[in-house]
Amino acid sequence: MTHHTATGEPEAASPDSPPSNRPGSERADSSRVEVFQMLGWRWDITAAKQLTQGRAPDGRIVTEWWAAMLQLVAINAEHAAQVDLSEPLIVATVPNGGVLIIDGWHRLCKAVTIGVPELFAVVLTAEEERACRIFGGEETVEDDAPGSA
Repeated sequence: MTHHTATGEPEAASPDSPPSNRPGSERADSSRVEVFQMLGWRWDITAAKQLTQGRAPDGRIVTEWWAAMLQLVAINAEHAAQVDLSEPLIVATVPNGGVLIIDGWHRLCKAVTIGVPELFAVVLTAEEERACRIFGGEETVEDDAPGSA
């Protein structure tokens, strides 16, 4: 299983891991689960990719609007230089407002670096986002809140 740190960076692979299990590997390993975490939220990217496989992009990301967010995500520059910008990003509609890129930060980094103004994106519905969300965004029940009667 591939785990990412709180900033979205994959944890270091052990030296004993075969190359196909390392982040950025070109060969897919079906036993791995890719996750993305931003602050207190985490998504199963493997599930998001399965949900969006073959779907035409239904949105665009203006790269300069998202460029500052790259500081919040650990980027492997070598991997970013090799990514395919024709692969759409996956964007989640998050509860309580807004959208968040949950897959494609290395593509965004490359696009910003080489001056690509927009990238295509597949936008998850609220139901799809919830199906991919591992944790975060849970609503508290008022009766369980501290100080409630």
